Amino acid sequence: MPRDSAANQLSEFKKTQTAPERLTTGLGCPLSDRLNSLTVGPRGPILLQDLQLIDEMAHFDRERIPERVVHAKGAGAFGYFEVTHDITKYTKAKIFSEIGKRTPLGVRFSTVGGESGSADTARDPRGFAVKFYTEDGNWDLVGNNTPIFFIRDPVLFPSFIHTQKRNPVTHLKDADMFWDFMTLRPESTHQASFLFSDRGTPAGYMYMNGYGSHTFKLVNAKGEAVYCKFHYKTDQGIKNLTASEADDIAGSDPDYCIRSLYNSICKGEYPSYTMYIQVMTFDQAENWKFNPFDLTKVWPHGEFPLIPVGRITLDRNPKSYFAEVEQLAFSPANLVPGIEPSPDKMLQGRLFAYNDTHRHRLGANYHQIPVNCPYRTTVRNYQRDGPMTVDTNQPCAPNYYPNSFSGPVDCKRTGFGECTYTLSGDVSRYNSADDDNFTQAGIFYRKVLNDEDRQHLVENIANHLVNAQDFLQERAIGNFTQACPEYGASVRKALEKVKTQLSKASAAKL
Repeated sequence: MPRDSAANQLSEFKKTQTAPERLTTGLGCPLSDRLNSLTVGPRGPILLQDLQLIDEMAHFDRERIPERVVHAKGAGAFGYFEVTHDITKYTKAKIFSEIGKRTPLGVRFSTVGGESGSADTARDPRGFAVKFYTEDGNWDLVGNNTPIFFIRDPVLFPSFIHTQKRNPVTHLKDADMFWDFMTLRPESTHQASFLFSDRGTPAGYMYMNGYGSHTFKLVNAKGEAVYCKFHYKTDQGIKNLTASEADDIAGSDPDYCIRSLYNSICKGEYPSYTMYIQVMTFDQAENWKFNPFDLTKVWPHGEFPLIPVGRITLDRNPKSYFAEVEQLAFSPANLVPGIEPSPDKMLQGRLFAYNDTHRHRLGANYHQIPVNCPYRTTVRNYQRDGPMTVDTNQPCAPNYYPNSFSGPVDCKRTGFGECTYTLSGDVSRYNSADDDNFTQAGIFYRKVLNDEDRQHLVENIANHLVNAQDFLQERAIGNFTQACPEYGASVRKALEKVKTQLSKASAAKL
């Protein structure tokens, strides 16, 4: 059986070594015998003074960090972004300052709901997170392979994720949990339709699009602002797996997507993605027919066409998965001058949540980890100390502000301040459940999918929905019917077919 680049990684490393290097402890002390513990006689007990053994075991006990609550399993790669079109009339962000400019970046692709050991081809949205190392600090564009999401209010996010995880009693995936939440929150119908189509099982990270998903704000050098959505279109073309293909690969190669990305880069077949933006003016947003900050909806391309910006190219694999991918930490709050948040409620919630989870997983100084470090600029602030302070800790400079001793000063007079805008409204907890939850889901079913896609969609829904209780099945069909009567009727027909097949199979066993 031929061996690919991933399988030959150790052999390739061996070729780079002229002779074995000196073995040491974690502190660099040479080791004379790495194979045997220090004991009293050949059969005696181990001594506590075996510092080599203690060092080895103590580190081993701590070599895993908490798993990500979501996006636990992923693949990473590095490369660059190159500007191909001028958008400086929309934004002063230096990354877009001139055509031909290149900015280094890191990308992490991931599944969302599964654990670290789950299959790459599971039916699940895919994370598509990009860290751009700009000269004004790191900009993270943290999105998915879908332009929308299941919910529009972050207060629902923990409950939504719980339904994608395991039942806390049985520790099993639970169809009742999944469909109960989905059908009680009809705004999820649009994203659920994406998920159960073949787009829910992409054939690899190279063959799917990426989206910033949220609405952001772009600000130009004159202080003029517009709203914006970011898109990445794969240059390799969209390729998806059918449900049966995805299931077969999950059994034979659960790391399929990680392996294919690694091997592609090793062979010099560098994946690339073309970046586009959509732009909406403040006046358009104020008067648009639906809430433009609603993450369950797309901006129609006919009214807000895609504007080309540049290209992402991935040309380097990580040298250490743990150091460069497991510790790679993204946050939508990592913005740079010229790119700002919008009133998007889900974005507002994520601005806090992502940095907070990184402080939990990686420590208060996670940004000092090399892969997260904004190395193209110099960090100067009044934060000091904390666990894992591994840089110089800004020596000699004062740690309070304001001060009279030449500490760093703010940049508000040099064009780095936030765009000024006006907000008004009564403070309340506004219920958005009755917003239009079905129109775009119906458009997706009728106009985006072809006949084969629609057939796969309803079959995939039926094969999953059959495991839920009858009243949840009826509620789900009701939501799909509101999106499109044909959609609901097709799901019902497919569901009855699955039930008949299961009934016959059960009878045959008796």
